[in-house]
Amino acid sequence: MAGRGSRDAEASGKLAGYAAAELEAALAVPADPTAAAFFDVDNTMMRGASIYYLARGLASRKYFTTGDLVRFGLRQLKFRLLATEDSGDMSQSRDTALAFVAGRPVADMRRLSEEIFDELMAERIWSGTLALARLHLDAGQRVWLVTAAPVELGDVIAQRLGLTGAIGTVAEVSDGVYTGRLVGGLMHGPEKAAAVRALAEVEGLELGRCAAYSDSVNDLPMLSAVGRAVAVNPDSSLRREARERGWEIRDFRTGRKAAKVAVPATLGATFAAGAVAAGFALSRRLRRY
Repeated sequence: MAGRGSRDAEASGKLAGYAAAELEAALAVPADPTAAAFFDVDNTMMRGASIYYLARGLASRKYFTTGDLVRFGLRQLKFRLLATEDSGDMSQSRDTALAFVAGRPVADMRRLSEEIFDELMAERIWSGTLALARLHLDAGQRVWLVTAAPVELGDVIAQRLGLTGAIGTVAEVSDGVYTGRLVGGLMHGPEKAAAVRALAEVEGLELGRCAAYSDSVNDLPMLSAVGRAVAVNPDSSLRREARERGWEIRDFRTGRKAAKVAVPATLGATFAAGAVAAGFALSRRLRRY
């Protein structure tokens, strides 16, 4: 028996040695400066819309009333169903939203985004999507979120998840406060693809070696800009496109979880105008935190 125990101990030691060697090898994987991954946020990285949860968090802090939140949700449903990128409605929504945020400290949005992520968003991160992002990180690649939400919120989510950073809608800032004007366009549709290309040029990335992940057919420009496109929890239009193009499809939704997505996704509006309207504090009754 003692001899067998010795042999077992020796075998276990060898296995532990192999495991340690494999771990050391994995940790030694060099960073690939030419490859990266880009992840949409709403319904791709997170169940529902990040902006919806930000709005809920602001409402709970008495930044605006429940009635304001409901009216906002109905307005964004209209945009989601009817608006087009060049519509007067979208332009008016953008201008109105930016008027709300004018003069507000950027630090407030950052602090509130951190608090509200921890309270309402962390538990809604899709573990499967996060695992995909970490595979890229483990391979020495960088990972960015690309979202129509304010870049301040995107940065918080990326930081909390241990990702490289975020691309998002940018509001002009002067002396630490919002001016009420937009820098560039709304980070939606073609704007996402343009931002990814611009980042690739700055960072020396080869887009053919990069990957992109999204749930929405609105992100076809971004998905088409990289060498590997993955449809995650796709809407019906993107699922159809992915099948036709031979793209990988990953769906982490199951009955009850999918039901949780429906209302926030509609009210929060993955449509870009809604993202900005919510993200930059959605009421004339908004007060400094």
